[in-house]
Amino acid sequence: MVTSIDPALQRALATVIDPEIRRPLTELDMIPAATLEGGIARIRLELTVAACPAADRIQADVVQAASSVPGVERVEIDLGVMAPETRQALVARLRGSRPQQFGPDTLTRIIAVASGKGGVGKSTVTANLAVALAARGLAVGVIDADVHGYSIPALLGTDAKPTRVGDMMMPPQAHGVRLVSIGMFVDGNRSVSWRGPMLHRTLAQFVTDVWWGDLDVLLIDMPPGTGDVAISLGQLLPHAEVLVVTTPQKAAADVAERAAEVARQTGQSVLGVVENMAGLPQPDGSILDLFGSGGGDEAARRLDVPLLARIPLSVALREGGDAGAPVVREAPADPAAAAIIALAESLRGTRSISGRSLPISPA
Repeated sequence: MVTSIDPALQRALATVIDPEIRRPLTELDMIPAATLEGGIARIRLELTVAACPAADRIQADVVQAASSVPGVERVEIDLGVMAPETRQALVARLRGSRPQQFGPDTLTRIIAVASGKGGVGKSTVTANLAVALAARGLAVGVIDADVHGYSIPALLGTDAKPTRVGDMMMPPQAHGVRLVSIGMFVDGNRSVSWRGPMLHRTLAQFVTDVWWGDLDVLLIDMPPGTGDVAISLGQLLPHAEVLVVTTPQKAAADVAERAAEVARQTGQSVLGVVENMAGLPQPDGSILDLFGSGGGDEAARRLDVPLLARIPLSVALREGGDAGAPVVREAPADPAAAAIIALAESLRGTRSISGRSLPISPA
C-alpha cells in the first residue's frame, strides 16, 4: 500500500465531494494515500461503509479528477473501507462541528407544513415546494413527519434508504432534495402503528441523528391535526415557522385555523396560509369551484397572516405525484406548478437573520 500523497494529486482530489456527506474526500480522510510515478496515479480510496451506495460515482469522480493532473496517463484505484477507529473519528468530528444542527442559532430556515385535516394536499405542496426551492439554488431537506401516512418518498420518486455511518444517517437525495421518512425503514407498504413516545423519538432522531449538512431550508411535512407530533415539534424546534395548507372549503379552513393556533401555543410563528385545490380552470377561462371558495382568505384573515398562494386543481399535479415526478420540474408552465414556484420565490425572498449572530469569529 502506498503511504504518501502527491501534492498535485491531493489538490485535484480535494475537488471530489462525497455525495452523501457533501464534503471533500480529502477532508474526510477517504484518500489516505496517492502517488504518481511513471505516469501512473495509484490512489488508495477508503469508503465510509462497505455497502456505500455512492461507491461507483465516487470512484468515477476520483478517476476523472486524478486524470486531470499533468503527467497522469493511467489511474489505478486501491478500493477499501475505513477502519472502525477511522470511521468513529470521522463521525465524532462531524458531530463536533455541529452538535445541534437546528438549534436556536441555526441559519437554516425551518418551515413546518401543517394542516388541520388530511386530504388537503399538504404533502404534495411540501414535495413540490422543496423541489422548486432546490431548483433555485437552495440546499433543501425534507423530514416526512407524517409517520402514519408517510408519502414523501413516493411523491419524490425514490425508494433509496439512508446510509448509516457509525451512529449517523446520511439522507438520500431526489430531485436535488435531501429527505428522510419512516417509509425508508419499513418493508413494502406496511403500516406504522405507534403512540406518542415512539412518534416523539422518531422525530427527534430525524432531527438529530441524520447528517443534513449545510441546509438553507428544512421543510417538515407534518401529519394532519393537532396531536403528538405537532406538540413534539414545538418542543424540539420552537423556532420553526408554520405554513398552513387548507382547501377553499369553509370546514377545512376552520380546522386549519386550529393547527395554526397549536403552533402558536408552542412558541412557533405562523408564516402564512396556502389555499390548495382552489378551483379547476375550464377551457372557456372560467373557474369551477369544486370545493367552494374563500376558505384560504378567511383563514388568513382570522390568523392575521398573508395568503401566500392559491394553487388550482391540476391533473398534471396529481399525475406528477403518482409518478414521483414533481410537476414544478416536469411541467413548470402548469398553473398549479406556477403557483408553487411563485410561492418558492416569495419564501426565498423573505429569509431574515436579523438578531442572529453569524457563525464566524474575529481574527
